[in-house]
Amino acid sequence: MNDFMKLAIEEAKKAFNKEEVPIGAVLVKNGEVVSKAHNLKETNNDPTAHAEMLAIQEAAIGLGTWRLDDCELYVTIEPCPMCAGALVQSRIKRLIIGAMEPKFGAAGSIFNIVNHPQLNHRIEVIEGIMEDECLQLMKDFFEMLRNKRKN
Repeated sequence: MNDFMKLAIEEAKKAFNKEEVPIGAVLVKNGEVVSKAHNLKETNNDPTAHAEMLAIQEAAIGLGTWRLDDCELYVTIEPCPMCAGALVQSRIKRLIIGAMEPKFGAAGSIFNIVNHPQLNHRIEVIEGIMEDECLQLMKDFFEMLRNKRKN
């Protein structure tokens, strides 16, 4: 598990270096990386260009199907409602989260879209994988932004 989360963290670092919120995602099928992505919302001027959305899109194209029911998604920070909805729609089997997000999380923190009893698909969730590293990236990023605003 840690190896795939390390790849997600590397993706998050790419986002950080582009001054994007440092979230990375890696989609895995049968122990093989199918896709990986990082936030590109600012770069692409696209509010849907979250790491999870980009990884899902790339995987669906690469696998030739929108049904990702035998795949796992590793993400450094808990998905937002939009991304959680996309995970349910794509039928992801398992979601592995580095750190939960108490301000906008939708996989258990504020909402639990990925396991809502009225939806037709539920996702196994594992949280806290390399949590400290994932949180530190976020802390460093927002500290950098605050320092830039001061100068």
